[in-house]
Amino acid sequence: MPNLFIIYVLFIGLFASRTMGTIYGVATGVMLDLLLGEQVGINAVTLGMVGFLAGVFDKNFSKDSRMTIMLMVFGSTLLVEVLNYLLKYIFLAINVEIVNFLRILAIEIVYNLILAIILYPLIQKAGYYIENEYKGNKILTRYF
Repeated sequence: MPNLFIIYVLFIGLFASRTMGTIYGVATGVMLDLLLGEQVGINAVTLGMVGFLAGVFDKNFSKDSRMTIMLMVFGSTLLVEVLNYLLKYIFLAINVEIVNFLRILAIEIVYNLILAIILYPLIQKAGYYIENEYKGNKILTRYF
């Protein structure tokens, strides 16, 4: 199934800021951990990293290019799922089933990419509104 929280945190980090992306990522991860009844902190760490990296991507890549967004969603989904698997292996001592994990990972990446394509125009409009609210037009403050 798709993981909309990865896309949500990625776009908050891209359009708001690196700190807001990290805060939203950690908060969303803690909520997921509490609701799913797993070890608290695993999703918080991975989604916090996605929010932080999205803020870094904001400085280096264009948000207007669909291909760039698709690569970001691909990389973020890959990062979250691999880190979740590794952290659960370390802390919860789950069994290692690489073939099953790779199959689930491929399906989730495809689902997230499809959802990102479908939701991209809506998220882009909302994202530029959020960007104006958080960042504003602070051109003069950079120089003075």
